[in-house]
Amino acid sequence: MRLRHIEVFHAIMQVGTISGAAQVLHISQPAVTKVLQHCELQLGMPLFERVRGKLYPKPEAHRLFAETEKLHRDLQGIRRLAASLKGHAVETIRLVSTPTIAISVLPQAMSAWRREFAGTRCELATHHTSEIVNMLRLGEADLALSLQDPRHPGIVAEPLAQGMMTVIAPTGTWREEELSQPLTAEGLVGELIGYSDNDPLGEMVVAACEAQDVEPVFRTVVQTYQIARSLVEAGGGMAVVDPFTAASALSTRVQRREWAPAIPIQLFLLTSGHSPLSHGARLLADSIAAAARACLEQGNT
Repeated sequence: MRLRHIEVFHAIMQVGTISGAAQVLHISQPAVTKVLQHCELQLGMPLFERVRGKLYPKPEAHRLFAETEKLHRDLQGIRRLAASLKGHAVETIRLVSTPTIAISVLPQAMSAWRREFAGTRCELATHHTSEIVNMLRLGEADLALSLQDPRHPGIVAEPLAQGMMTVIAPTGTWREEELSQPLTAEGLVGELIGYSDNDPLGEMVVAACEAQDVEPVFRTVVQTYQIARSLVEAGGGMAVVDPFTAASALSTRVQRREWAPAIPIQLFLLTSGHSPLSHGARLLADSIAAAARACLEQGNT
């Protein structure tokens, strides 16, 4: 099938008639009919049953439609890109981030970056690190943010900022003079909030506790660090979180103490080794690094 065949076939499948497809494609009905006939001739089989002027897709048509859907979306994306280039618009930057950074760091970074790149289109998505690696490898993202270095061939991990794992608890848990003192595993008392299995931060917390001969009991288990922070803010317990989540917690509702022994946590910029960043994407990464460092400094005050 040629691209024109796919375009006409897709339009017919969507609207169900030759006349409707002609309107969608802004061409004449005879032109749609001619392209469809040529498509079926090349395929060597009919795609539709014609009954009283109506088209009913055959099973083969439904299977082709499912396979050509992605290609059709790609064609739509190419058209949008061409329209942007024609209008002298800046390229689209596709950024994917773990939820933690998307909430704690990106709002400030994007606001600062937008002052210089007001007309640039930026697509932001949130995923866990395993999905992020796949998106970078498949060319579905230009740059990404994670608290892990995936150590994957073809993925470049650039450290942007570093903080320390932090224990957060509801206001009033510790005396004022205790806040400057690191907290060990023995200090984890009361209702503890943990993370789901295979979570990197959760594994580090458990390993650190076991190294101190402490077996923590987590009766509340969550999937994201933001949920843990929200529960602590609501008085629902104590949690060990990354420094960015801790820094973004409401200071009126949460107390913070550094975890001991200290465990550094880095924010990494992840990119494909085969796709250098554009000027706008590089400056966005710089803005994210500055916002991350500012977030950590704010959390230390």
